[in-house]
Amino acid sequence: MGGALRVRTMVLLALAVVGAGVFIWSSQRAPAVAVVAPKRGEAAQIVYASGVVEPRFWAKVTSLVRERIVEQCNCEAQSVEQGALLARLDDSEAKAALSELDARLRLARENLSRLVTLVERKSASQQALDQAQAEAAQLEALLAGQKARLENYVIRAPSAGVVLRKDAEVGEVADQGSILFWVGQPKPLLVVADVNEEDIPRVELGQRVLLMADAFPRRSLEAVVDSITPKGDPVTKTYRVRIKLPDDTPLRVGMSTDVNIITNVVKNALLVPSLAVRGTAVFVVENGRAQRRDVGIGIRGITDVQVVSGLGDDARIVSPYPDLLADGARVRVARE
Repeated sequence: MGGALRVRTMVLLALAVVGAGVFIWSSQRAPAVAVVAPKRGEAAQIVYASGVVEPRFWAKVTSLVRERIVEQCNCEAQSVEQGALLARLDDSEAKAALSELDARLRLARENLSRLVTLVERKSASQQALDQAQAEAAQLEALLAGQKARLENYVIRAPSAGVVLRKDAEVGEVADQGSILFWVGQPKPLLVVADVNEEDIPRVELGQRVLLMADAFPRRSLEAVVDSITPKGDPVTKTYRVRIKLPDDTPLRVGMSTDVNIITNVVKNALLVPSLAVRGTAVFVVENGRAQRRDVGIGIRGITDVQVVSGLGDDARIVSPYPDLLADGARVRVARE
């Protein structure tokens, strides 16, 4: 009797061990997943671009001739009036050419005066007089043109404002068209951004803009869409959008910014992590199994996606999306 009881006990223990082994084996085979719950919040549709801070009123001052800089004002960051002297270029050759033309014109006028007298005395032909008059007129025009060109050797402020920057020094050669000075008003400021042509239909005047700048990494700066250029660039396929900054903005001229134009906002939206979504599908955990579910998608953001149908607030969503998981597979939740 006692021997039979011991045998039965040993059999039950063996079955329990086998059952525990099967349970442990099946648990180890079920992959672990992390799940998250949807949340409620604002879903914002955003157009992204990069921009540069510029004054609303400013001008690039360039050289019209290629010559060496011989004089320059010490006026960076200072206010100047319209027409103020900013720099002088070496005009010695231009002045020499002017002197030569002046001398030739004096000789031509003397010759013209002499021929007038000779024609009156019938000692010279009218043809010679006409030729002398044409030569004198031509030299007068050349002299006037050379005097006007001498003004190109003097660089002046095109408008009243502040010299925001100078990009040349005395002794350097200013190339034709090279920017020597930036003159403008330090306030108000704009951010000029290039928006892709596929996004521009959603951008409108007055829309709210959030700016991020490397100079202020922990601040989100507010701005407003001010204007949109009517014609796009067919090469870069972008449209220029000007964004108005508030007067108290900490941004400075020349700073680069990340531009986020908010084109639509939905309040109390059901949001799930972007990492949990593939196309229009998510995986939810129900009764220990992962079920693939197609959902209606609204606004897609960088971190969150709006779900408009097919998902409840109490859903347990696998995140990130399990690419290798089969629909209906048994899973265990590693963390929520």
